[in-house]
Amino acid sequence: MADFTRERDAMVDSQIHTADVTDRRLLKAFRTLPREKFVPRSRLALAYADTEIETASGRFMMRPRDLSLLIHMVDIQPGELVLNPASGRGYAAAVLSRMAETVVCVEKDETLVEKSSALLADAGCDNAVVVQGDPANGMPGQGPYDVIFVEGGVEAPPRAWFDQLKDGGRLAVVISKGAIGKATVFQRSGDSIGQRVVFDSSPRLLPGFKREAGFVF
Repeated sequence: MADFTRERDAMVDSQIHTADVTDRRLLKAFRTLPREKFVPRSRLALAYADTEIETASGRFMMRPRDLSLLIHMVDIQPGELVLNPASGRGYAAAVLSRMAETVVCVEKDETLVEKSSALLADAGCDNAVVVQGDPANGMPGQGPYDVIFVEGGVEAPPRAWFDQLKDGGRLAVVISKGAIGKATVFQRSGDSIGQRVVFDSSPRLLPGFKREAGFVF
């Protein structure tokens, strides 16, 4: 039987620490949350591997290194409200729930809504809620948000995401325009949106997020 506690520690030590992730709250989240619970049984052997993991048709968990570094770079504070579009089975939301006050997840697939809700509850993530809807539309009724965090690549972020950011709010997402994507943090300042590329990353493109449906920046 796999020793998931040992594998979890090894993931943090070899994949996350080495990416210069230093936030103690974030490191604790990765060290204590049971990532294996969020992975399909058929892929349990990959739960702590340095690779993407397919969790549903066309849906993937990001590499632990990339996920942790993008969360680190968006600098979530304890009192903040976070939107997590296209939340999948909920592992990123679980990590985010350890960083923020509240996490609102938006997922289109009804099966994933039910599955992720149960997994988050089992992990004790009582401050994370999963709502069925179109991730590209966000969830304006619950916003505006301090942070919008997207696990996966998009060709261009939808305008709705920017519209739902508070002044000073940040959007963290990988912009996939070619073989190498750019993990990017956008920040609203009044009516303006600034951006900074924080590292290279190549997660799979989220279904439905091609450029023609996106926001041109």
